[in-house]
Amino acid sequence: MLLLGDMFPNFTASTTEGKIDFHSWLGESWGILFSHPSDFTPVCTTELARVMQLLPEFKKRNIKVIGLSCDSISSHHEWCEDIKSYGGFSSDEKFPYPIIEDEKRILATKLGMIDKDEISPSGIALTARAVFVVDPNKKYRLSILYPATTGRNFDEILRVVDSLQLTDKAKVATPVDWKMGDECMVLPTVGAAEAAAAFPQMKVVPLPSNRTYLRKTPCPQP
Repeated sequence: MLLLGDMFPNFTASTTEGKIDFHSWLGESWGILFSHPSDFTPVCTTELARVMQLLPEFKKRNIKVIGLSCDSISSHHEWCEDIKSYGGFSSDEKFPYPIIEDEKRILATKLGMIDKDEISPSGIALTARAVFVVDPNKKYRLSILYPATTGRNFDEILRVVDSLQLTDKAKVATPVDWKMGDECMVLPTVGAAEAAAAFPQMKVVPLPSNRTYLRKTPCPQP
């Protein structure tokens, strides 16, 4: 079982941009691997188009994105034309990120992406809507698993990566519904003296227990 903080498994795969070695392809970037049940399906088309629209935001955060679907490369290429059209992009524009071919569900099975309640016409279980976030050290940092019938919120995925990248650099955690620029929480592991020195604008929230664990601070510079 893959646990947060583990080295994300490396793999080779055929994609719409040729064969890749995942770790080499990732290089020094963060990576988001997201899977889809099938080509030419309505929810998947809206998702991949949204990723195209958000690519400037991903690039701003040093993130590479890569999709996976249980169909062939030739099917992916044909489907990309529909995705570009739905997203409002020119048919002449090159599709900007790779999609992995996984017809035999080898990678989907290896990474636990299968949705056993969604079956293809041929009787094979479809791939669920998995999201894996991998950092530049190739460590597995986050996953979200949606059923085939529920589309993802990629704004939420960007928000989560903002939190991961910020909290890697500063001794803070991000509270409920946090977004970049909002107040953060000083980590409980930071002692009172260190916290006062590192976070001069820190405010301790009074609580009935009289414990001082809720310590707010302005969002550090990312």
